[in-house]
Amino acid sequence: MKVRPADSDLLAPLDLAFWSIESPEHPMHLGALGIFAAHSPAAGRHAADLLAARAAGVPGLRMRIRDIWQPLDFGGAAREAAPDFEPLDHVRLHAPAADFHAAAGALMQRPLERGRPPWEAHVVPGVDGTSFAVLFKFHHALADGLRALTLAAAVLDPMDMPAPRPRPAEPERGFLAGLVLDVTKLPGLVRGALSDAGRALDIGASVARATWDVRSCAALVSKPTGTRRVAGVAVELDEIHTIRKSVGGTVNDVLIAVVAGALRRWLDERGDGSDGVSPRALIPVSRRRPRTAHPQGNRLSGYLIRLPVDDPDPLARLAAVRADMNRNKDAGPHRGAGAVALLADHVPAIGHRLGMPVVGQAARLLFDILVTSVPLPSLGMTLGGCPLTEVYPLAPLARGQALAVAVSTFRGRVHYGLVADAEAVPDLDLLAKSLIVEVAELNAACVS
Repeated sequence: MKVRPADSDLLAPLDLAFWSIESPEHPMHLGALGIFAAHSPAAGRHAADLLAARAAGVPGLRMRIRDIWQPLDFGGAAREAAPDFEPLDHVRLHAPAADFHAAAGALMQRPLERGRPPWEAHVVPGVDGTSFAVLFKFHHALADGLRALTLAAAVLDPMDMPAPRPRPAEPERGFLAGLVLDVTKLPGLVRGALSDAGRALDIGASVARATWDVRSCAALVSKPTGTRRVAGVAVELDEIHTIRKSVGGTVNDVLIAVVAGALRRWLDERGDGSDGVSPRALIPVSRRRPRTAHPQGNRLSGYLIRLPVDDPDPLARLAAVRADMNRNKDAGPHRGAGAVALLADHVPAIGHRLGMPVVGQAARLLFDILVTSVPLPSLGMTLGGCPLTEVYPLAPLARGQALAVAVSTFRGRVHYGLVADAEAVPDLDLLAKSLIVEVAELNAACVS
């Protein structure tokens, strides 16, 4: 029986779900591919040395995840400091490469080793010596996008960042305070339990409705091959703002509509056809405050929308995305089928252990594609004095799905990171190019 140490941090239900749902064919790590301008051919090697040296001083990078089978936490897992943490096991320097995205695809398909802290940093020098790339990988049970950003930033060159807001001090409590229920809080506890139960039923009903009238396509479905392909493309943020100012809505609405239009163009060009295709996109919503460092792990909900791929009019596609997102926002991130992640809170630890493999196989029944946005600081970041010029967020693939899209805005540009099953989507570069064409088409439609 593995006993949980007193200083360990029990995984929250959603973290445990991500830990339990993983399989060799579907690793549950997210990533970020950063490209740096090198000041010398040796900059990549120097960057790898810096990452390894700095990782030793970042407590969050020392945390491993261990299974727990003791009675009170049966079936759970906890984060705890690895006593034999060795940064060189996690930071790897690779041979020079001409295509950073191709190199990232091969690295993204390798699962993280579960017996040690579940993260890696891969440094890939460019063949011309003028740039190098760093691929960060973090298991989703260790960090969501914002938490992963915090951990990655901790090993880059120091920046003048706003300090995390201090957590309010908890009042001192007597020895029996944790054993005796405060009866004055009982009505609130009852109301909260009833509210949680009602919300769970509401989400469950929405999930059931979301499986009706599905209009997806075979191109977004994949058999589990365990292979990965990565592509990335950057567009000017000013172009996105021009579209937003012309038609209204939010930047995120425009970015999602660009994905819908690119999918339409991609399907038509590869011969699959877009008529009648309206795939469901899961749009994760963070419930974490950006300037707070706690709690660890995942604080996520989501929205579920239909991507109007079958509509030939780019402005009509954008209007449909806006309307769908507005309906989700009016309902809030705690309701609707997209909030399915919140149901993890209602499942006991052993339920995650036994049920998550089945749930993972059913993910495709709920949504067809993940489209997630990862915020980045607008400040310049460097590693060994080398400036970060591009950064492509990379999302994990759910079982049965062929494609995931992640988006970040950095230094005046929007970076789309695409992750696909390499066998199901051999033409991922065509989809990346379609994103650029779609932005131009939306701009042209706004002007005309």
